[in-house]
Amino acid sequence: MAKVKILIMNGKKIYEPLVCDNVQWVTERKNVPSKLTFEVIKDGDLNITEGNAVKMALGKKKVFYGYIFKKTRSKENKIKVTCYDQLRYLKNKDTYQYTNKTATQVVKMICNDFGLRFGKLDDTKYIIKKKLEKNKTLFDIIQNALDDTMTNKNKIYVLYDKFGRIQLQELSTLKSNYVICNATAQDFNYESSIDGETYNKIKLTYDNTKTGKRDIYIAKDSKNINRWGVLQYHENLKDGENGKYKASQLLKAYDKKTLSLTVKGAVGDISVRAGVSPIVMLTLSGSKLKTHMLCEKVTHTFKDNEHTMDVKLVGGKFI
Repeated sequence: MAKVKILIMNGKKIYEPLVCDNVQWVTERKNVPSKLTFEVIKDGDLNITEGNAVKMALGKKKVFYGYIFKKTRSKENKIKVTCYDQLRYLKNKDTYQYTNKTATQVVKMICNDFGLRFGKLDDTKYIIKKKLEKNKTLFDIIQNALDDTMTNKNKIYVLYDKFGRIQLQELSTLKSNYVICNATAQDFNYESSIDGETYNKIKLTYDNTKTGKRDIYIAKDSKNINRWGVLQYHENLKDGENGKYKASQLLKAYDKKTLSLTVKGAVGDISVRAGVSPIVMLTLSGSKLKTHMLCEKVTHTFKDNEHTMDVKLVGGKFI
């Protein structure tokens, strides 16, 4: 395994501390910054504090850029350090009112207002006519714009930090050639369900002030209603939304079983992070599964000169 290298910048000083043999890097897909935790030996020269920038690399590959948010000391002269990337600042709350903006423009607006650095932001294209977000986290404000885009355009976008630059990328462009299989995973648990966000009937309503009536839009799958019973999703439409089109897109997104896979102790690869879709090839009770599945959470562990990862994946529907 390539060597883990951690640098800490305190003012003009750059430290490469002696890191104990247990480093973890965790990424989650929605509304959570990536987290890096490690322990260092406190020697006489080491002087680090909250707010210091932290870089982590694995060999020549850049992995993490963030900031120290917490230190925990022990009597053994060790300091446990917890760091988060830029997305941590999206936990701030604020009030925004905007008109005729795409989710991409909302991300740029918030980054500029809060001094956050961003890189490549895919154009989400769908224009949100009007939105008032009152006393909400910046995460929620951005996610609401992305959810509006998903329900109207049936496209999911992933917001993440790539070594100090916030990125927004369309989900289908984040497929990976990494293969999770019986040989690369120490253990796994696979689940299929219609008990979560599975809907075979979509009902959208709109209070039409011009006609004084309530407009109703319905899309349904009679075949799955016969199989599972009625599983209905209901939502009130906003001004400017196309009810018929949105209902059809929501049915397309949610009219299926939800599939989830938890993998433990897989062979580590830093290209696998939340939002990426690796290839899953597993034999399950005699049946073979071969598909791309979406990483919801990935925990990378570097310990005893080994790199392993625990991965929570979903598939079969948009989430």
